Amino acid sequence: MIIPDKILREYRVTEKAANLAANLNQYTFEVAPNANRKEIAEAVEKLFNVTVTSVNTLIKKPKVKIDRSRRGRPGTKGGHKKAIVTLKDGDAIELV
Repeated sequence: MIIPDKILREYRVTEKAANLAANLNQYTFEVAPNANRKEIAEAVEKLFNVTVTSVNTLIKKPKVKIDRSRRGRPGTKGGHKKAIVTLKDGDAIELV
């Protein structure tokens, strides 16, 4: 059983994501690292009542940064998995 709240973590609000949503009917989500394409598609369909045509995933690796508050010791920032979901023509997700 797919639980959409466990798979879809948040909607990515960026300039590129807004451009994809407006022009190509594609929406960008941050997803759980162990989720696959089928699970992501089912979660979006169940949560937003739309039809998904394709899902592209990518993993952003964490960057190593020097942390000034810990006296120059390296730490990591930012790793996550992203999914770009393409919907059928005529479907849309209202995220307001």
